[in-house]
Amino acid sequence: MTDGTASLDLPLFEKEPTKERAAAASHFILELARALHQHGTPAHRLEAALSAAARQLGLQTNFFTTPTSIMMGVGSVDAQQVHLLRVEPGETNLGHLATLGEITRQVVDREISPREGLVRINALDREPPIYAAWLQPVAFVLSSAAVACFLKVRTGDVLVAALLGLLTALVATVLGRRESTRHVTEPTAAFVVTTVAFALDALLRTSSGYLTSLAGLVIMLPGLTFTVALTELSTRHLSSGTARLSGALVTFLGLGFGIALGVKTGSALGRDLSHWLPMLADISSRAPLPAWSEWLALLVAPLAFMVLLKAQPRDAAPIVIACAAAYLTSKFAGARMGEELGAFLGAMVVSAGSNLFARMKHRVAMVTQVPGLLILVPGSIGLRSVTSLLGQEVETGIATAFRLAIIGISLAAGLLAGNVVTRAANRVRI
Repeated sequence: MTDGTASLDLPLFEKEPTKERAAAASHFILELARALHQHGTPAHRLEAALSAAARQLGLQTNFFTTPTSIMMGVGSVDAQQVHLLRVEPGETNLGHLATLGEITRQVVDREISPREGLVRINALDREPPIYAAWLQPVAFVLSSAAVACFLKVRTGDVLVAALLGLLTALVATVLGRRESTRHVTEPTAAFVVTTVAFALDALLRTSSGYLTSLAGLVIMLPGLTFTVALTELSTRHLSSGTARLSGALVTFLGLGFGIALGVKTGSALGRDLSHWLPMLADISSRAPLPAWSEWLALLVAPLAFMVLLKAQPRDAAPIVIACAAAYLTSKFAGARMGEELGAFLGAMVVSAGSNLFARMKHRVAMVTQVPGLLILVPGSIGLRSVTSLLGQEVETGIATAFRLAIIGISLAAGLLAGNVVTRAANRVRI
């Protein structure tokens, strides 16, 4: 499997498979589609990977995918069998995507049969988690602290951001256990985190409530979803792109609503507490962060993302390198040529680098591409736009939303340019 998936010049199955072989291959492709979708593969990669794998197995297929459904037609148009899968958008699981890529390569290389590949795909759901449960909140804390360092806050604010990251993890864990409460996770987390952040801001007089709230909620921000949606629209996957974009906007609105309530509640609570506990104003450290803190954060953030995205431990070094390359390219290019071009070049570097890594190591390109994009995605800009609109600052909100759109388009263009540079369009990538 090269460039993240199977190459089209691998040995083909028979052009005219028997009925049983065709049925087994069709079943394998259906389960592969479900698993890839469940673990976070966007539509443009999903359809390309499935089409090439089906072609290698001697099947004539057509695919249509959205964030909530997969349709697969097997056979010629006049005698086509259509299969419909109703699916729910799942969380990205880079470890399972890497395993699925390896299973697909083995099937199309005829190392294992489609039936055995099907058994291995179904066994993935029964495997124990890669990381212990206690590492999830630790990853939330570390990612929030790292983002606070990127935002150039003060030393005491990093500790506050870490606390807020822990609150986000607790809210997500408690509300995520039940279907009835899962859909209000984002606004509830935004309200809780912002209330605590602005209460501490008023109590400690740090004037950094918004930045620490942003760092604490960084994992909740749908910036990656927004960027993927624009990429799908750019590749003419209009239904999937529109649905994903709508989902990202709804999440932005939910977070913005929770933040708006949290700001008022936290500010009022903090003022009351400051009258009772005035001596706490001198507790917070107002010393600026040392210069090395940004470089430490650039190491810590990818490792935290690796746990949250359930990547395999063997991919730690490539993920850190991809994140560092994306961040540094965007940082220095943005300082010289503007943040839009910086975002474009950062996305192009991580896209091209991920494709080259996948091709050389026979791995899945998304393993390094997704964490690299998380460093770049403009979720904070979208959140600032929503909060400005909710605060009746219409001009600021619209201007910020336009800035978000431009940076999102720059990232999507960078991803596509990276694919062109590495000639990834001629190969299948999961």
